[in-house]
Amino acid sequence: MPDIVALGEPLIEFNQARTEDPSAYLQGFGGDTSNMAIAAARLGARVGYATRLGSDAFGRMFVDLWRREGVDTSGVAIDAEAPTGVYFVTHGPAGHEFSYLRAGSAASRMRPDQLPETLLRGARLVHASGISQAISASACDSVFEAFDIARNAGAIVTYDPNVRRKLWPLARAKAIVMATVAQCTWCLPSEDDAVILFGDAPCDDVIDALHRAGARGVVLKRGAKGCVVSDGSRREEIPARRVASVDATGAGDCFDGAFAARLIAGDDAFAAARYANVAAGLATTGYGAVAPLPRASDVERALAA
Repeated sequence: MPDIVALGEPLIEFNQARTEDPSAYLQGFGGDTSNMAIAAARLGARVGYATRLGSDAFGRMFVDLWRREGVDTSGVAIDAEAPTGVYFVTHGPAGHEFSYLRAGSAASRMRPDQLPETLLRGARLVHASGISQAISASACDSVFEAFDIARNAGAIVTYDPNVRRKLWPLARAKAIVMATVAQCTWCLPSEDDAVILFGDAPCDDVIDALHRAGARGVVLKRGAKGCVVSDGSRREEIPARRVASVDATGAGDCFDGAFAARLIAGDDAFAAARYANVAAGLATTGYGAVAPLPRASDVERALAA
């Protein structure tokens, strides 16, 4: 039985190749909670994933990927009436541009009554994100139900708001995120999330607001500046390690997976965040969301150095 279960939306990635041919794309894998699950598995945790996939080649590719990575797929359902979601990444003078084909995807058709309850009840930690809540009303309800199941079973609940303005109206995003914060053990927002939710409020004010909303613990992820961890009584700023960063895609997801893996391994939140900082930094030293996710031996070498 997996110790960690992540719930959400996987997406097949087509990333524009960095060649002279603008029509060439490299196929990869994405989806924030899928990235998180793979990151945790690579770092030694027993992980399962809960989602819906299309009965198509892309869905089969995801199942093969998770099985190669040691991620339990017993919570993955196949939907014969909807496709697996896809996104494209193009590169230009302004940087990355993402184009999504996810409307009506199999993952967006998740429903609370179809959740793998046995898998969720057996987990020690359940993770989801705001993206899964934004893709459809039924997927949003599924996240709330999964968290209810986890809390009732005594599990840790981790939540990454991962707010995407293009996916839903800002008022709805704020309302749903803050309602979900009240359900989580650890809230894991990025600085970008903090700006969307709280404007230019100082870091401490953001963390205080999330505690008041109900989060027992908060980790504010600050990219190259590291993170700030608060368990409600102790607060600590943890600096990032310097790395030769080339692509930050998936770094926040890697942090989430590493943080969860270390909590399950017995670390306190501050030690888990220090470890996750290093793992997330290493994830920026290669291209793509999945390929550069580090192994435990990579993180241990970096910590030793």
